[in-house]
Order: sequence, then C-alpha cells, then structure tokens
Amino acid sequence: MADDELLVHEIFYSIQGESTWSGLPCSFIRLRGCPLRCHYCDTSYAFAEGDAMLIETIVDKVGNMPTRLVEITGGEPLLQPNVHKLITQLLDQGFEVLLETSGERDISSCDARVHRIIDIKTPDSGAGSSFMHGNFGQLSMLDEVKFVIMTREDFDWALQLVESEGLLRKVKAVHFSPVMEQEPTECIKGSQALPPEELSKWILDGGLPIRMHLQVHKYIWSPDAKGV
Repeated sequence: MADDELLVHEIFYSIQGESTWSGLPCSFIRLRGCPLRCHYCDTSYAFAEGDAMLIETIVDKVGNMPTRLVEITGGEPLLQPNVHKLITQLLDQGFEVLLETSGERDISSCDARVHRIIDIKTPDSGAGSSFMHGNFGQLSMLDEVKFVIMTREDFDWALQLVESEGLLRKVKAVHFSPVMEQEPTECIKGSQALPPEELSKWILDGGLPIRMHLQVHKYIWSPDAKGV
C-alpha cells in the first residue's frame, strides 16, 4: 500500500455513542483490519472488508460532513502506520480527533493533540493480556479508558487494574460498559448480555468514580446496524 493511502471499510456521519463525547454528531472513519478476536465484537465485518483510499480523499469526505468532531476507529486503527498521517492532517485542519484503540499497539507515536479512547480487553473477552503494558506510561488527561465487562470476574479484574495503575489520576475518564448480547459469527463466539442494572450495582458498591457507560447508538438503532 502506498504511503498516502489507508485501507478503509466505511466513512459515515452519526451520533457518537461512546466516551464523554457521547450524544454529539460525529464523523466516523472505520479502518480495515484487527489482530484481536473478542467474543463480543460487533464490527467483525471490518476484519477483511475495505478498500485502499487516499488520505487526501478521506480528509475531503470528512470535511464535507456537518461536524468538526471525527473518530478514527476499526478494527484496530493503529494496525496501519499511515493512520498517524491522517490524524495529523485532520488536526492541522482544525478537527477534534478521537482515536479508538485497544492499546494492543504502541500509542507513543500518536499526535499529542489526539483524544485516545482505549478499550482495554478483560480476561473473559477472548483477548485478555493484549494490552501493551508500556502504554500506561503514555496516558494523558486527553485520554479515556474503557472496559467492556462480561462477568463479575471481569469487573473485579478491571477495578483492580484501575486502582493499581492509578488510572483515575491519569486519564479524563474511566468507563465500564456491560457487554451486549452478540450473535455467533464464523470467527467469534456469541456472548451473553450483562444486565446494566447488575453492572451499575457493582460500580456503586465499588465506591470509585467510574462511569457506567452504555453504547447510545445501540439504543437509537438496531444493535447490529452498520454505518451508525
């Protein structure tokens, strides 16, 4: 692939459904490819589907959408090194840029102006231990950390990690999100939903200022809808 291209699955305009930016109009750039296979993945269609697109063309498409907030997601966007060129070009043109990553790749090369939303995988996700430990030292108050919780064991593990790494002092927000039920696919096992009220109780009992997080777009549209 050329130095000025990225493999893109889709570009669309929707409501931001996650993070502290939730509820705002946002442009999304979904890149192709991911090395992880989480049991609850809702974007497995982006693993191999997508085409090469010039970075200039991507920026132009986003520029024609009625918002200056843009999220780069996947898949795993840091799988493609050229994503850093896209991030910098968008930032230089005055966009507010969110980057959603699992933290499986080194985040130290990211432009210091980008807001990273880091989805740390829990043990029951099927991709536990994928987070690059050195990334803890790269976090800043522009960043947010998210854990998708499948079980009580996931919750306890995530809570312990939040405390041991001092995440509440390092990042803008820490989110715990209950897994939503997913249908099995060819490469991903189905997962059972965790009732939001159950996770809410655990958070309240835990006594830490962790945000209970729901994926807003899955309540607006069908949970399996694409392009939203």
